[in-house]
Amino acid sequence: SRLVIEECLVGPEISAFYLCDGERAVALSTAQDHKRIFDDDRGPNTGGMGAFSPSSLMTPALADFALTRVVEPVLRGMQAAGEPYIGFLYVSLMLTDAGPMVIEFNVRFGDPEAQVVLPRIDGAFARTLMAAATGRLSDASLPVSTDCCVGVVLASRGYPASAESGQPIDGLTEAAAREGAVVFHAGTRQDDGRIVTAGGRVLTVVGRGVDFETAMDAAYGAVDVIHFDGMQYRRDIGRKALLQPGRARCHRANFFADSSADSDGVRLGRAGDARRGRSIDRTLRELGDDGGVGAS
Repeated sequence: SRLVIEECLVGPEISAFYLCDGERAVALSTAQDHKRIFDDDRGPNTGGMGAFSPSSLMTPALADFALTRVVEPVLRGMQAAGEPYIGFLYVSLMLTDAGPMVIEFNVRFGDPEAQVVLPRIDGAFARTLMAAATGRLSDASLPVSTDCCVGVVLASRGYPASAESGQPIDGLTEAAAREGAVVFHAGTRQDDGRIVTAGGRVLTVVGRGVDFETAMDAAYGAVDVIHFDGMQYRRDIGRKALLQPGRARCHRANFFADSSADSDGVRLGRAGDARRGRSIDRTLRELGDDGGVGAS
């Protein structure tokens, strides 16, 4: 007999990733994913049909907001409750008219975001994981590559409602041999010496390059040589990055436990969507040079 009324939030989402040691957090860069099954964000939601990293929506001011107003208070609260949090913290932020809002937390890295963030980490990742596990992130830094990454998910026929399995997959060796490409397996298995499909989201093909155009070319060039019966995928992964005014240049940054990400501040509006463009522009302006915050 209880009615729950929820606020409808509208705006682009940013996925921000942190490694925590119970007291401190190290930023592991950002990504934007694509939930809908079809191009142009149409069709039903999925677990994720692709992603790109980094997101140029994460300006220095927004990065500072996420770290000091979202992540660090969570860590202090968990510590005060006697349950210090050690591990990955995945924060999903939506840029709304009222400012940045937390949509969800995840205590994991995320899929397919991990596939486009991890290849950009240049530092001693295992050593940093050990530092987090032993409460020593204050001594750690984690360089992130200047490159961009675009990941395209290849799914089975019927996904997300259902999924076929057992279809032989061709072209994996050729795809992995292409320059700038890496193929991550998800819903696959071996059957009589062949790799076959074994789930809804089968593979994530990641392209890496000095800019998003190069990364997209690498990813879709590798996708072109892979085939299995019923294969479906989106053909617009990374296009949002290309539509960002000024375009995000990937950059090198050292993420320290006591600092936030350094990022090119670019304001994004979807092509032809002036209202949303004004909304995002306003949100980022409120998180501008004066360090102001658009939402509490």
